[in-house]
Amino acid sequence: MKLVIKLFTIGLLLSTGLLVATILRTVIYFPAPTQVATCADLHQPIDGQSVIDRFRSALQFKTITKAAHDYDTVELKKYIDFIIKNYPAIHSSKFVSYELVNNLSLLYTIQGSDPSLTPYLLCGHLDVVTVELDKWDVDPFAGVIRDGFIYGRGTIDVKNIVMAILESFDYLLKNGFKPKRSFFIAFGHDEEALGLDGAQYLAKAIQAKGVDKLEYLLDEGTIIMNQTFPGVQALVAMVGVTEKGYLTVRLDAKGQVGHSSMAPKETAITTLAKAVSKFESTVHPNMFGSGPEKDLFEAFAPYASFPYNWIYSNLWLFGPIFSRILSTKPSSNGLVRTTSAATIIGGGYKENVCPSSAVAYINHRIHVKQTIEEIVDFDRRLISDDRIALSIHGLPIHPHPISPYDDQSFGYQTIRRSIRQVFNNTAVVPGIMLANTDTRWYKHLTSAIYRFSPSILYTEDTVRFHGHNERISVDNYMKTVNYYHHIIVNSDLKDLADKPLVKDEL
Repeated sequence: MKLVIKLFTIGLLLSTGLLVATILRTVIYFPAPTQVATCADLHQPIDGQSVIDRFRSALQFKTITKAAHDYDTVELKKYIDFIIKNYPAIHSSKFVSYELVNNLSLLYTIQGSDPSLTPYLLCGHLDVVTVELDKWDVDPFAGVIRDGFIYGRGTIDVKNIVMAILESFDYLLKNGFKPKRSFFIAFGHDEEALGLDGAQYLAKAIQAKGVDKLEYLLDEGTIIMNQTFPGVQALVAMVGVTEKGYLTVRLDAKGQVGHSSMAPKETAITTLAKAVSKFESTVHPNMFGSGPEKDLFEAFAPYASFPYNWIYSNLWLFGPIFSRILSTKPSSNGLVRTTSAATIIGGGYKENVCPSSAVAYINHRIHVKQTIEEIVDFDRRLISDDRIALSIHGLPIHPHPISPYDDQSFGYQTIRRSIRQVFNNTAVVPGIMLANTDTRWYKHLTSAIYRFSPSILYTEDTVRFHGHNERISVDNYMKTVNYYHHIIVNSDLKDLADKPLVKDEL
């Protein structure tokens, strides 16, 4: 009995000590965030309607990319002509030179006054994906405004970014802005088909100018989530500091051909089906903590209510349980592992004939701490069937390196600062880009690559990306313009590290 009491006492003390330690960690290391004053809209109200009208006009160009090397050149040229005509301050500035790269991509070179400052790059793309007209509530190429939202293909992917960059820079030039730091603006024309004809050539054009290093690169990417994470009421801006890899594997099964009335124990389709059934979205190992995902959730802690702030502050303890919870939802499962999705399957040609072969395709989005080779080896072990031939289909993309996001990272802090100045008291956290962008073509120019789209969405709105009824609120678009204004102004500073955000600097 004494031993039991002693063990109970020790356990109680340890539990109490652990509880106290976790609470202290929450209070000391994750205090409430500093409030930041919101900037007034830098664009005069009298000009606000013109800003919206130009955006709506841009949405009317059907710059659709269907596949690699297959895009609407006529619409792209019309869109480019529209841009040149509507932003005279940019296209006539002595600080700016612009050129068409590979006929349809736009590259702007902005010459700063201080050659000691390393240039940076702002990216976007002119093209959009196809639409299913009968699934939209409005014409996707009319720029319709309804209930405070602008509808149209490209409103969030990513004519909003292209037009916001142009609006903000044109406004700055009209108001006497003289850049200190040189920078580039690059708009590819086929990002929706891997950027083979656009960004690939833009990167070469930049390097041909003698540029071998960029301070940082900012492209489209992760977004601002609204009421998505438990216990967090604040907006959450996820800045993509890395990008998952892309891999599709093909599975081929051979079978005994013959009449279905004398069927073998398994047909090629049955053999294949057994293999495909193993590829659930959670089959690959949970990698929580090996990439930036742990830092992502810890950054929520100051913005979260109890007990969530306590959990987010102590993922060293709750991590294993928390990561399993993340695995239960498709929207968060991709943060912690390589995902698998069976996307195409085929075999057979007649209902009463056993097929000689069957084929399936499995698409993977590779976790940033894994490699293509590791995934292929894992898949082979998972199938464990010599009757299934596995091969890599198409062009795989390696996961991107993790860009720096500490207090000394000029690019990350510039983006963070700009977000908080425009989207007041928003939680800015390092995120993972689950899809792929044009940034792959610029990796040799900088290790500081960031992917962020200042679009505010609820979880249920994320299906609008490449989906139906794509839209952005009028207020959100105006703030997007304001955000890029801040990006350009803040990038002119020499150093942002540890520099406080104060009202006088807004």
